[in-house]
Amino acid sequence: MPHDGHHHDSLPPSVPEDGWKHTGVRVIPANSLDPNTASTPGMNRAAAINAARVGAQKIWAGTVHIHANAKTGAHHHGPLESVIYVVKGRARMRWGEKLEYVAEAGPGDFIYVPPYVPHQEINASTDETLECVLVRSDNEAVVVNLDIEPAEKPENVAWVDPIHKAP
Repeated sequence: MPHDGHHHDSLPPSVPEDGWKHTGVRVIPANSLDPNTASTPGMNRAAAINAARVGAQKIWAGTVHIHANAKTGAHHHGPLESVIYVVKGRARMRWGEKLEYVAEAGPGDFIYVPPYVPHQEINASTDETLECVLVRSDNEAVVVNLDIEPAEKPENVAWVDPIHKAP
């Protein structure tokens, strides 16, 4: 059939055979999140959006439950951007070349971590689990540990999630 120059011009180069019915927008129900096999005492993580589950290329999203008093060491995430949405509990962030800045976030608050910013994540509560949604700008986890004296010494409980692996 001759191309009339009108009908398909507004479509992306390759519309899938199903016309996006199954390959388009997807809802991932809370009870179907994928609990990653590696688990850490007091910590649960679950991937909702990643390459394996929905073919995501440039983004990762999931839930993170971090228990009381957990802290990371000082690090940055290279070129990645991260967004943390606090669902429950209290998050404390320290950042800067000497981790000299501090801010806290509670339920409903968003935290944005730009590329290459040295930072430390802390569960500010001594008795409440910190529940967050974590979104990052790539499927590749990048963590560059820094030789900075952490503002708050990590002890007993390490913060572990899909970006911050166990030591």
